Amino acid sequence: MTSDKASIRRRGIYLLPNLFTTGALFAGFYAITSAMNGRYETAVVAIFVAMILDGLDGRVARLTNTQSEFGAQYDSLSDMVSFGVAPALVMYLWAFPSLGRLGLFAAFVHTAGAALRLARFNTQLETADKRYFQGLASPAAAAILAGFIWICLEHGYPIDMVKYIAIAFTIGTGLLMVSNFRYTSFKSIDLKGKVPFFVAIAMMLGIAFVMAQPQTMLFLLFLAYAISGPVITLVQRKRIMQERKG
Repeated sequence: MTSDKASIRRRGIYLLPNLFTTGALFAGFYAITSAMNGRYETAVVAIFVAMILDGLDGRVARLTNTQSEFGAQYDSLSDMVSFGVAPALVMYLWAFPSLGRLGLFAAFVHTAGAALRLARFNTQLETADKRYFQGLASPAAAAILAGFIWICLEHGYPIDMVKYIAIAFTIGTGLLMVSNFRYTSFKSIDLKGKVPFFVAIAMMLGIAFVMAQPQTMLFLLFLAYAISGPVITLVQRKRIMQERKG
């Protein structure tokens, strides 16, 4: 009887981290349905909500020691919907209907890039350097597209004026996700450790600065992060070449 109960317990799943993952999945699904109904601002906000929940599920799992293979796979499937399919479809419905096959191609490049990025991440999970991501992370790629749409909606930019810029961002994020550029993962940050008081003040001011103009600041922050990958990779390669020459 005891062994049967133990077997049932082992076959169960951890509830808390998977609740956050389910919330992120729902936010991505809600972004798609909102865009289908023409509520694009709601759609992009839902993508950012999915990002927050996606960031929390892993943290919660590590803090509560509830990591599992099921959770990792479920998180990847959620990411595919929220950061691969959702931003591509929202962008397609908002900016690409008049572009025909070009718009379809661009949206698919982002979606396929997210799928390949997540598959590569899962296969390299045990061997990869935890300090870096190989390729742009799918949440950051989604944030660039969502932030761009949000800025255009906020300022009332005509779609005909920005649709080719949207094409460039959509294809660009898809390619960056499958690139070999190295991006800082921020996983080495110790959230339990102590920091100087001025760091807390800087964080408070940073949050206030972002909240004052979230559309522009979020877009610029994630765009800068996307650019940082090629910069970090080139600097590291240059340093390696100099060491070999030396």
